[in-house]
Amino acid sequence: MFLCFQGVGDTTPSSGPYIAGITNRNTNLGIRGFMLFSIGVFLALVLNLLQVQRNVTLFPPDVISSIFSSAWWVPPCCGTASAMIGLLYPCIDSRLGEPHKFKREWSSVMRCVAVFVGINHASAKVDFANNVQLSLTLAALSIGLWWTFDRSRSGFGLGVVIALLATLSTQLLVYNGVFQYTSPDFLYIRSWLPCIFFAGVITMGNIGRQLALVRIFFYAELRRLS
Repeated sequence: MFLCFQGVGDTTPSSGPYIAGITNRNTNLGIRGFMLFSIGVFLALVLNLLQVQRNVTLFPPDVISSIFSSAWWVPPCCGTASAMIGLLYPCIDSRLGEPHKFKREWSSVMRCVAVFVGINHASAKVDFANNVQLSLTLAALSIGLWWTFDRSRSGFGLGVVIALLATLSTQLLVYNGVFQYTSPDFLYIRSWLPCIFFAGVITMGNIGRQLALVRIFFYAELRRLS
């Protein structure tokens, strides 16, 4: 994945050791990965709290070991996945030669995060007549999130693929008794889960793209001033 970022800012600035250290590709990649990991951990704690309070997700007593009644491994896994997704999206954009320019500002990214949290809140708090109605509603909201804050074909395709892989992984965990969902309606899991994963992928992809733009802007300013 590291090679995918070589095309961003081909000229390494030579403005002294301090600037060189700040703009080093490995350092930049590490900082972005750490920020994405931290965001993913925070969102996992908050969103899983909603699911546990609603009794949507149940963990065995012997694995409950955090202040938010979540298994200890959930936040690190979500943080790692968030970092990978956030770094992968700008990488794919670079490989395809299609830089993402739609609503590239932090205010838009923050609104995307708010909508994502709202979708999760709806899945945990709103009572629907049946699971089909809930799944269709969350699917419409998730696609609406993509249309409002992304609209890229690569973003949609990558979101669908990762959502399906995440759903499959969740199904394997549930099947092996790591945790369980109350009232599962589709192969041990809730049928609306792929919609939540898709919305999460789009959200972390937007955050990753915005963090990548900070580096591009920094290099552009250095070249302009040199």
